[in-house]
Amino acid sequence: MPGGGFAAVPSGVEFEAKITPIVIISCIMAATGGLMFGYDVGVSGGVTSMQPFLKKFFPAVYRKTNDVNLNSNYCKYDNQGLQLFTSSLYLAGLTATFFASYTTRKLGRRLTMLMAGVFFLFGVSFNAAAQDLAMLIVGRILLGCGVGFANQAVPLFLSEIAPTRIRGGLNILFQLNVTIGILFANLVNYGTNKIKGGWGWRLSLGLAGIPALLLFFGALFVTDTPNSLIERGRLEEGKAVLRRIRGTDNIEPEFLELVEASRVAKLVKHPFRNLTHRRNRPQLVIAMALQIFQQFTGINAIMFYAPVLFNTLGFGGNASLYSAVITGAVNVLSTIVSIYSVDKVGRRMLLLEAGVQMFFSQVVIAVILGIKVKDHSSNLGSGYAIFVVVMVCTFVSSFAWSWGPLGWLIPSETFPLETRSAGQSVTVCVNLLFTFVIAQAFLSMLCHFKYGIFLFFSAWVVVMSFFVLFLLPETKNIPIEEMTEKVWKRHWFWKRFMDAEDEYGEVEVHVISDDAKKNIGK
Repeated sequence: MPGGGFAAVPSGVEFEAKITPIVIISCIMAATGGLMFGYDVGVSGGVTSMQPFLKKFFPAVYRKTNDVNLNSNYCKYDNQGLQLFTSSLYLAGLTATFFASYTTRKLGRRLTMLMAGVFFLFGVSFNAAAQDLAMLIVGRILLGCGVGFANQAVPLFLSEIAPTRIRGGLNILFQLNVTIGILFANLVNYGTNKIKGGWGWRLSLGLAGIPALLLFFGALFVTDTPNSLIERGRLEEGKAVLRRIRGTDNIEPEFLELVEASRVAKLVKHPFRNLTHRRNRPQLVIAMALQIFQQFTGINAIMFYAPVLFNTLGFGGNASLYSAVITGAVNVLSTIVSIYSVDKVGRRMLLLEAGVQMFFSQVVIAVILGIKVKDHSSNLGSGYAIFVVVMVCTFVSSFAWSWGPLGWLIPSETFPLETRSAGQSVTVCVNLLFTFVIAQAFLSMLCHFKYGIFLFFSAWVVVMSFFVLFLLPETKNIPIEEMTEKVWKRHWFWKRFMDAEDEYGEVEVHVISDDAKKNIGK
């Protein structure tokens, strides 16, 4: 994706934009927020499969995993406290995202990312030094606050600073960093599990400080987006930043459009209430649906508990962690595929292809487990075990180039400026709510559904694929501020929501927008 590009707008004006080093560097540094999120996802499943960790904090689970007569293979990790250790982070993130919406709008994307880094550093300190379960949960809650702030600010930052032509690829840097964080956590867990003395889990949790520091110092050095600066009334500074990131002096057309969008946005006094207006309903429905569907692919169930899952299937402790490393590596490589292809083949094509691949792999896994893994027998055999890992990797790869990155990309590029922070807040909130639900319920579901858990998720894959086929419009290469005209008003179903006036009045907003253009041109 080297070179420069132009983004056409309906008026016939083109926004000139080179792919400048400052944009690439800023996006890479901002996307380190994904490293922290990914590390948290990956590390929790690893430490919860470590015997010293279970013995100290979850003795009931420790006893079940070591007593072959106590419980079935599918139920030995079924414990609400253990699930709360994983899921408390997402419940805290859900709450924090509403505060992050305010700071993103009033203080800017950059300062919100800085706050996320601070929360992460405090959370890591509590977790690495934990002496009891309460201290462990407090650390996870602080990490959750960091996740809420980072997931609110980073996708917006990436979408707003990137040139339209490569917006999809740069935005997916966030998801790429999530997958790298998961892989890093899996590698760390594999190493620390071999440490003698039973303190390896502390190192696993403490090394989360590395991505936390990267995010903190990265946020110190990046510049805020022109959209954010203009939204907060700092027009000249916003114009100067726009000139720097676009690498050209011909930024007046884009600047005027950003100023106009900002003026329209300021008419909206209650952005969360405005989200419910008829003309904003398509963006809201799609953003929420994508987050729900993303979790019901079953990906986080596999990523949270990959070592636990492989243990359940009869892999040894080291073998289960090793298998989790393999799936983590596949996750990273497949996300790179998405960065290359998302602005070429489009969002819809990636999602639809992945639907077929995910459905097939989950059904195959369910059949193998149904035949080979019984309640008190896990004689999977090396051949079948390898095949299960291959099928898990097939599933992970399809998710990593589709629902993983696009679940964040599409909502961040479809909301208009007046509801963008509120829309992103709802997006993050819904994502974390259903992440919490899956994290809290998965081990219990595995106990009760057994191999049927994969059939449950595969049925959801069918539903979400039909949703994409009929209701999700293509957004590749469309300027963010032109989504209404170029996407929503042309979609066979959603265009009906663009015609009617509501209490703000579609016509009224356009009149004010035209007046704003005239005033700016004076």
